[in-house]
Amino acid sequence: MKEINFWEIGRKLKETRTSKGLTQEYIAHMADVNTSHISNIENNRVKVSLPTLVHICNALNVTVDYILSEEYTDTSSVLDEEILRHLRSCTVKTKKQIIQIIQILK
Repeated sequence: MKEINFWEIGRKLKETRTSKGLTQEYIAHMADVNTSHISNIENNRVKVSLPTLVHICNALNVTVDYILSEEYTDTSSVLDEEILRHLRSCTVKTKKQIIQIIQILK
């Protein structure tokens, strides 16, 4: 059985947090843990528990599936769901722009 890659989970949490301009302090407050615990998770010094992971994901406004997507053998469905989740909050104009971008990238 393949081991869960906690290094990758921490990396993805940090990447998501920084891309959204959020601090470790904010995430720690939202997850009801201390800031050093968030740092330890992001730097693979501790393994994140499931309840803490859920709280962190809620604070980051991403799904647990998105953070754990590298653990799946087929990640396409996870990414599809994450894209759809983001699209739901977009305006019609933004959705049309996204379609144009996708067509360019194909």
